Amino acid sequence: MRASWSAELRALVSGVRRALSGRDLAAASATLTYFSGIAVVPWLLLGVWTQTWWYGDADAATRLSRLDVLVPPDMGGRAPYDALVTAGTGVGLIGALVLLFPASFYGEGVRRACLAVEPREDSWTGWRARLAMTATVVAVPVLAWAWFAVGGALRPFAPGAGGGGAADLVLRVVLGFTATWLALAVVLTWVFRAVAPGRPRWWVALVGGLATGSFLAGFLQGFWLFLSIPIDVGLPFAGLGVVGGVVAVGLWLYVLHVFLLVGWTTTRVLDDRVGRAVAS
Repeated sequence: MRASWSAELRALVSGVRRALSGRDLAAASATLTYFSGIAVVPWLLLGVWTQTWWYGDADAATRLSRLDVLVPPDMGGRAPYDALVTAGTGVGLIGALVLLFPASFYGEGVRRACLAVEPREDSWTGWRARLAMTATVVAVPVLAWAWFAVGGALRPFAPGAGGGGAADLVLRVVLGFTATWLALAVVLTWVFRAVAPGRPRWWVALVGGLATGSFLAGFLQGFWLFLSIPIDVGLPFAGLGVVGGVVAVGLWLYVLHVFLLVGWTTTRVLDDRVGRAVAS
């Protein structure tokens, strides 16, 4: 049994290597990073805004603002977080509907990047992917509520709220990773199934979403630790901290999307293997 699983894993890895051979993964990741630059802030604003459904505008703003102690202050990350909370809780229904337009561009970026990795005939690429991506807004209220609820539970263990020991750090990392992983897995399952080309089986998309989500969650935890390093990101840009911050976030998004595209390719190869096994 162990030998069989080992052989299957080697065959899967070989299939992924063949699928990526000769493809410009870097360019595809850069494409997706460009689209994410349009979409990521609207999605974050929508997530913040949905918290007003549960608590009301003022209470949601208070609750979320208190969570800024979980953001490492060394690189100035708390100010953008506070600005996000202020803007997000004041979005309103009309503003949220408007935000869906730029947010949907992430779906187009995913599909175009996947088509760059695996070229195939595709029609209505942009609109099809953007509509499919917009459907994930249904899950945003629950996922955002659960994620912020975990943050609220972890707040007493943050350095600025009385915590800060080694055990508190481990607890924040483990629970933060788990919450982020499960939230990403839900979204990625839909992305792999409906937004990206190929339409793998639901259970294969779920496996791919869980596996890829674990890598992305770990990578985002690494970004959180990066924010705790007391360095001046504006140093390579003559002290322009805003430019350095944008470049740093863009670089992290780029590498994150490399992992995402490898995860999608692995999911597609797994689905092909399952299909051949069923056919035989």
